[in-house]
Amino acid sequence: IATSFWGVAWCGNLEKYADWANRMPRGRTYARNGSIVDLQISAGKITSLVSGSSLYRIEISIEKIKPNIWKAIRGDCAANIGSLIDLMRGKLPTMVLKRLTDSKDGIFPASKEIKIRCSCPDVATMCKHAAATLYGVGHLLDTEPELFFLMRGVNQSELVTDALHAQNQG
Repeated sequence: IATSFWGVAWCGNLEKYADWANRMPRGRTYARNGSIVDLQISAGKITSLVSGSSLYRIEISIEKIKPNIWKAIRGDCAANIGSLIDLMRGKLPTMVLKRLTDSKDGIFPASKEIKIRCSCPDVATMCKHAAATLYGVGHLLDTEPELFFLMRGVNQSELVTDALHAQNQG
């Protein structure tokens, strides 16, 4: 479903949530077969329409990164990010990639930071329609990685600005 650093990392993060594991394969199938009719990403929010036995509306809220965590990430990465282009391509030193994807203090959301609502009758927190939506986000991140930062409520260019500032100080 995803091929770039950002898309693959997003999908990999989702798959860590064991309580969602039983719906993930069905969601991948829905994402691959074109069942996602509409997918929108904004600050802290993902919405979609997914076609199944009916058309279902999915709303996913994702908490914005806490300012202190974002500041720490920026500080930890400042000496190692060379350009916004490299950041968007996911072509960064291993240390930066590990810091960004850290499961405890990285920029990828934890399961408790995600709230899901779907109009389908499935009582599971993660129905196949929601899983399809989240995999669809991974696919979108392949071509528009800046959407990840928008979704988490931070400005990715701050990472580069901090890196340039650190280089000028050094």
